[in-house]
Amino acid sequence: MEVAILTVGDEVLAGDIENTNATWLAERLTDAGATVVRILTVPDDRALIAETVDDWSTAFDAVIVTGGLGGTHDDVTVDAIADAFGRDLVVHPAVREDVIETVAAYRDENPDLVDAHDLDIDVDAWAALPEGSRPLVNPEGLCPGCVLENVYAFPGVPAEVRALFELVAGEFGGDAVSATLLTPQPEGSMVEALAGVREQFDVTVGSYPSTGERNRLKLTGTDHETVAAAAAWLRERIDVVDE
Repeated sequence: MEVAILTVGDEVLAGDIENTNATWLAERLTDAGATVVRILTVPDDRALIAETVDDWSTAFDAVIVTGGLGGTHDDVTVDAIADAFGRDLVVHPAVREDVIETVAAYRDENPDLVDAHDLDIDVDAWAALPEGSRPLVNPEGLCPGCVLENVYAFPGVPAEVRALFELVAGEFGGDAVSATLLTPQPEGSMVEALAGVREQFDVTVGSYPSTGERNRLKLTGTDHETVAAAAAWLRERIDVVDE
């Protein structure tokens, strides 16, 4: 299963916040056996988001979009996804009710803030989703996520991304398997061994140098026995240390 991750937000591109969502999602997807084939961050640009979603939804098995959902002026992701599929925005009654209940709970828990600020919101602006999408009611926040065909959309708050992903985690998988080796050898001393393992076995090899005492090698393939044999072959030719 090939999955692309699209993160949306001017604040991410400006370096104001770290893109932890993409890293966390990539790790979860890889652990499930899926293959992450793209990770891209784009600004809050409705046309660009729509173009990317349109291209990727036909090119890959699934697309995950994070960020830019909600009812503020720069939240254009839902509109862009609707544009990509030629859909209107609609409000599901259950989603609208959840938004109302979430706002009411916040008011009850934060009376001082409610008294000090105007917290009236446009409920429908926060609850609207592309027509025909499957709503994902948000257990950690105000704004819902959704699934439209093979596109999964989550708000950008990390806790909300993780909670919503858990609702659909079983829909991602694949046959990718990997093995990781740690070595004290510098990368330049392993060129011949790394070339050899690629020639001998149907695996890809990632070499990740570290400023510490251990460098990391990652072998990835689609067959457990092949990956294990490649790791054993490599262990005989380089110095390997246990974690």
